[in-house]
Amino acid sequence: MNGAYDQGSPGSTGRLLPWVTPEGNPCYLISDGTATGYLSRVADNIESVQLGMADDLLDHAADMLADPKVTPTQIRFLADRMAESLRDVHRIAQSRGDRLPRPVDEADEEETADSP
Repeated sequence: MNGAYDQGSPGSTGRLLPWVTPEGNPCYLISDGTATGYLSRVADNIESVQLGMADDLLDHAADMLADPKVTPTQIRFLADRMAESLRDVHRIAQSRGDRLPRPVDEADEEETADSP
């Protein structure tokens, strides 16, 4: 591979949004690829809030785990919140990873070069 990347055509794939349908299905935004539309900005803001909350939760978890008076019920509640936060952060990582340019396969490059 020579480092070439395929950006895809604008809007060819949907952006995984940081929320789900009432049934729990993923939501996608199909756009022109500029990421400047209203829903793209809303999604960016929600992702920012989710990442900030995850950071705060990590600090809270460290404090709780250092406190010998914490009850099992409190730890279970913390674990539930951490699982929710991890789900959010994973979704953000998946969404952002899906939007990265893909390396062009060498075989694809050769086919393109051999085409008349």
